[in-house]
Amino acid sequence: MKAVVKVKRPLLKPKHRKDRLDWALACQNWTIEDWKRVVWSDETKINRLGSDGRKWVWKKDGEGLSDRLVSGTLKFGGGSLMMWGCMFWEGCGYACQIEGKMDADLYVSILEDNLEDSVEYYGKEREDFIFQQDNDPKHKSKKAQNWFKENNIDLLPWLAQFPDLNPIEYLWDHLKIKLEEYEEAPRGIGELWTRVDKEWNDIKPEVCQNLIESMPRRVEAVIKAKGGYTKY
Repeated sequence: MKAVVKVKRPLLKPKHRKDRLDWALACQNWTIEDWKRVVWSDETKINRLGSDGRKWVWKKDGEGLSDRLVSGTLKFGGGSLMMWGCMFWEGCGYACQIEGKMDADLYVSILEDNLEDSVEYYGKEREDFIFQQDNDPKHKSKKAQNWFKENNIDLLPWLAQFPDLNPIEYLWDHLKIKLEEYEEAPRGIGELWTRVDKEWNDIKPEVCQNLIESMPRRVEAVIKAKGGYTKY
């Protein structure tokens, strides 16, 4: 007998399942070489005091409530930051802390600075890559769409409820695990970002490559599930 936490997944309505299946079928014959061309992007929240998720520990029979079994909380929370990052086959691109409300203007400025610098760092030409982003309204804004068009950047078609098909989601997990290995909590958001920046830059290219190499399996899993849930 063991305790498990019910896995959280986005609710898949019939339209989502159809869209996922159609997308997977369209990409079914993509090779690793095709997936190598995709630049993956996303935003995530980093908590100063660790994950929002539930944590489990083994409890001995008859053991009372002890410090080992208690996860501390703060009445007003420990603070957090938002960040944007991108991932290439060759490794992580430049990441940045999102300060203030993320709107279309800020998103385009991130693309102009961090995406463009990343593309230049890896020596990519426009025809060398396809950019992936989710369907957040700021990503789909007229200003952002005009920027992509003016800069001749092709976009990978993307629909709602696709998190299991975006390997950068698992890069965030890798990053957050590294951050939780620190023995002491950061003293503030500035120190948290210093740690984030270090751990992000320490991620080896092999981590990105292993994630991207999983794409054919992810696609096949969606097809096998007829657009439904997968183990990813």
